[in-house]
Amino acid sequence: MPTPSPTPTTRPDRTELWWRGAVVYECHLPSLRDGNGDGTGDLEGLIASLDHLSGTLGVDAIWTGPFYRSPLLDQGFDVTDHTDVEPVFGTLETVDRLLGEAHARGLRVIVDYIPNHTSDQHPWFVESRSSRTSPKRDWYVWRDPRPAGGPPNNWTSEAGGSVWEFDEPTGQYYLHSHLKEQPDLDWRNPDVRAAMLDVLRFWLDRGVDGVRIDVAHMLMKDPELRDNPPAPGGNHNPFDLQHPDFGMQLHVHDRRHPDTHEALSQIRAVVDAYPEAVTIAEIEAMSWADWAEYYGADLGGMHLPFPFRLIETEWRAGALRAELAGLYAALPPGAWPIMALGNHDRSRLATRLGPAQARVAAVLLLTLAATPCLLYGDELGMTDQPVPPERQRDWFGRTAGGVSRDPVRTPMPWNDGPNAGFSTAPEEALWLPVAGNAAEINVDAQLRDPGSFLCLYRELLRLRSACTALRTGSMELLDAGPADAVLAYERRAGDGRVLVALNLTGAPQRVVLPAGGRVLVSTTGRRAGGGVDRSLLLAADEAIVIDTDGGNRADH
Repeated sequence: MPTPSPTPTTRPDRTELWWRGAVVYECHLPSLRDGNGDGTGDLEGLIASLDHLSGTLGVDAIWTGPFYRSPLLDQGFDVTDHTDVEPVFGTLETVDRLLGEAHARGLRVIVDYIPNHTSDQHPWFVESRSSRTSPKRDWYVWRDPRPAGGPPNNWTSEAGGSVWEFDEPTGQYYLHSHLKEQPDLDWRNPDVRAAMLDVLRFWLDRGVDGVRIDVAHMLMKDPELRDNPPAPGGNHNPFDLQHPDFGMQLHVHDRRHPDTHEALSQIRAVVDAYPEAVTIAEIEAMSWADWAEYYGADLGGMHLPFPFRLIETEWRAGALRAELAGLYAALPPGAWPIMALGNHDRSRLATRLGPAQARVAAVLLLTLAATPCLLYGDELGMTDQPVPPERQRDWFGRTAGGVSRDPVRTPMPWNDGPNAGFSTAPEEALWLPVAGNAAEINVDAQLRDPGSFLCLYRELLRLRSACTALRTGSMELLDAGPADAVLAYERRAGDGRVLVALNLTGAPQRVVLPAGGRVLVSTTGRRAGGGVDRSLLLAADEAIVIDTDGGNRADH
């Protein structure tokens, strides 16, 4: 491993559990901004974007995405060295400068921690597959073929086909939950755990403020490698971009083994040695009771397990209300949730919901009692963009019948210049093609338009930052209007009381709120500061945030 930085950067002044009031921004590094003109977003581009992210937009923490040594078949999640930087993204010195520049602006930095798998080009795996007697053979999951031949079991990969790849020279199969170029580490091996926990310490020693743990639910599989049962009628997830093969069975043995929680508690124990560093766990959609278990006994597990069940909820008021009620009811005492409505593996909000309801979604995300996580470009209303097969970077889309996630990950449009300001490289050298509507939806254009997506997000972020009730207050769901059309809730902290009402339909809806007040934000142009009665007609596709009368004003 490279030598840790001898003088870790100083983190920003900390308050207890800073992440409870923070807003996290997912950068997706290759697509955010190119700082050296080679066509790929990088750490220099992220450094150049910090003033925008902290000042113009107003987020509190950035999640970088992976930047480690990698062949980049899976956007960097296929790692060849967990403690060095892929040159296309920069160097370790660039990471140190990013930390210093971000911390100087009060921004926290969250990096990816990818413990489940490596690239097949990682030195560990190269040694592991060299022979059956290799000292690192059992760092990965190797098995003999079935007695009748073929893979050890029936598990299917998220990239399509079997999770088992036959290695001709050694006559065994190795396990890969994703691409065949991404073999799974065996976390039942204590040497693997020790090595991966050292990786965690390496980045925390450099001064990162936390880690987002990739596929945290997959660390431990069934030790007996039993077959998964078939899915009656199919188990396709319409919200995810996965290969159709994956939905043909119920994935009960290839992930979420009970031993996973013990492994995650070891990760948490390492992080706890770094005051106030945070763990954010990517876990698949599951029941709220199962999700809550990832907080661990006495909250000794993950600080913030992602609730993907909410992302995968149909955009209807009744469905969202039921899921939010289930989430908050399952939340362990003293725990706090993180929320996202989009990410790099799902179609973009404005594509799924349309532009009007994507604005409503912005209000929902930034006014819930949770730590919001925004996907880069959602604050511009970016939509999925077609990417020609010859330009695809996501190797998930190159497998037979595979689904590419590249349309969700096209470059951030900054201005109306060449390549929308993303890069000075020739267009054909870009990481991915720039969005076809970049001239209309770029940052500069939207800053000039008070009614734009970006200005709405800025307004909501400023309000959230200044309002204790919205940042860390309690939350109560309200019966305020037609249950199939309106979602409403109250946020409260001390004397501060804020009401939120969301019309999830394209028709006006009458709501009756606990109190009237003055408008703080509306998605439909209703004047901020104007008074409203408790009986209120919401416009089509309107979301409204109200500061109540009677002295209970938000401290904004």
